[in-house]
Amino acid sequence: MMSESNAKGDAAAPYSMPHQEPEMMRPAHPEVGACPEISPEPYCLTLTQRALKRTVDIVGALAFFVLLGPLYLLVAAAVLIGMGGPVHYGQTRVGHGGRPFRCYKFRSMLKESDKVLERHLAHDAAARARWEKFQKLETDPRITPVGRVIRRLSLDELPQFFNVLKGDMSLVGPRPCMIRQRSLYGQRWPHYCHMRPGITGLWQVSGRNRLPYADRVALDARYAAEWSLGLDAKILARTVWVVLSGDGSS
Repeated sequence: MMSESNAKGDAAAPYSMPHQEPEMMRPAHPEVGACPEISPEPYCLTLTQRALKRTVDIVGALAFFVLLGPLYLLVAAAVLIGMGGPVHYGQTRVGHGGRPFRCYKFRSMLKESDKVLERHLAHDAAARARWEKFQKLETDPRITPVGRVIRRLSLDELPQFFNVLKGDMSLVGPRPCMIRQRSLYGQRWPHYCHMRPGITGLWQVSGRNRLPYADRVALDARYAAEWSLGLDAKILARTVWVVLSGDGSS
């Protein structure tokens, strides 16, 4: 596996933004895509609820590989032909309980992408300001033509189904963050660590890369506070439309 930075809100860089938390209140009934709101404490799942969520994860991941295995191989071939090897890359992210794990994706960037980003931000003040607010760029010099296509369709994240089978991730959960991004969560860090990171989540179906990082943090915290199997079902259903429409992707 090869390490690579992620322009979709997760790339490594020498710059970060001091976290500013918006004033928010807990909703009586959370709705997918509503304004990011949080609760003071994460929801405490029962053993039965955890078992049900894990069962859905395993069944869903196995169903993906059985039904969409050819798509996975097609994307892998496109990456290999368009960029050469390696096809996959792994990056350390923070998981359930604050434990680090290796998060897998299809490679979509140039080699030595961290150095490319550092040079770009050092010479472009506007790009640096956007990076500090969103942790992403509209025009990222690191991403290859093939990478732009698979990111647009969220196909670069298909290898994370392996993370789901391993138990590192869930189908639905907070967006997996890097260790250096911990400071951006402030008092909401326990909410993030309360759940397994997800392939999809409230952030992905609420605007994704159009949202500043502070809103992503609030949405992750809200998910942990308002969790239910029904909310997971709503997020999964909404994800299908978001992926097909390319809403909020880059």
